[in-house]
Amino acid sequence: MKEVTYLRAKSPLRISFAGGGTDIEAVYQNIGGAVLVSTINKYSYASITPHDDHQISVRSLDYNKQIDFNLKDKPKYDGVLDLVKASIEELNIDRGLDICIQTEAPPGSGLGSSSSMLTAVLAGLQTLNEAHLDLYALAEKAYRVERIKMGISGGKQDQYASTFGGFNLIEFNTDHVEVTPLRLHQDTLNDLESHCMLCFTGGTRLSANLIDKQVAAFQENAGTSREGTEQLKALAYEAKSLLLRGKIFEFGHLLHKAGLAKKRMNPETTDEHIDALYNAARKEGAFGGKILGAGGGGFLLLFVPMDKKRDVKEKLEELGGIFMTFSFSNVGVQTWSSTCP
Repeated sequence: MKEVTYLRAKSPLRISFAGGGTDIEAVYQNIGGAVLVSTINKYSYASITPHDDHQISVRSLDYNKQIDFNLKDKPKYDGVLDLVKASIEELNIDRGLDICIQTEAPPGSGLGSSSSMLTAVLAGLQTLNEAHLDLYALAEKAYRVERIKMGISGGKQDQYASTFGGFNLIEFNTDHVEVTPLRLHQDTLNDLESHCMLCFTGGTRLSANLIDKQVAAFQENAGTSREGTEQLKALAYEAKSLLLRGKIFEFGHLLHKAGLAKKRMNPETTDEHIDALYNAARKEGAFGGKILGAGGGGFLLLFVPMDKKRDVKEKLEELGGIFMTFSFSNVGVQTWSSTCP
């Protein structure tokens, strides 16, 4: 039996603690941007099998969808696995492939799953070419495919977070992005991990509409959006300082400030159900927290003293919340190959 070589890739999901929203081009071109972010041990996976023809087959295990097309024909962008099609076209792939993808969180979860999946696919595909992109180039390529080529509204933090991995302060400037790893003491990481909880609010959302509304509000002279955005940027630097000094409980209270600033940036990041979950968590002892991603659904990050975690979990589960365990991950996108008979 002929052996088959599979090209594999996986890319981590992420949690953004402060500064989210300042990574959008219309914002950082105006005031600069900064995000404090960490990857977690939840991943997107891509498995690629090359073959000697021009036929492409892509299968999503999450949605049980499959597309097939020939490289001699321009792919049809119809909303079905378009990011994979765009990746193949962007990298000028010239041979047939079977691609299988899967992620551990759905799009709209607030964990950067779409960008994580795209990064895994691009990293896997680039192994077919002799020239490999460095991490900055790979992150920019993912941004280009998702935001420019496909026109999906959003920022840059997800592509950089999943590519580099670990705890990072990511700064966005008019002409470049700078990723600064945080060398946190292991005790600090353990303490932070033991106090953080992720609660799924019960629904996902399409972030593009929320992003467009945020940008429009930021560009208005009146209103509080710009004030909230500038505060989020400042909180990213403050959060970095607190973690480097091991000030875990102060960091927990800062997350409450970040959540309030995010609502000032765009009130539609939360709704009555999300607010009810968060207020209940605070009543049960949570220091702070915030909705992740663009908001409107997905995961709620909470900072909770260990002796209050059970009370918070039970109360939020009564309200429809679903908790997901996680740990922080210090690795970014990875590629490897395996051979099966």
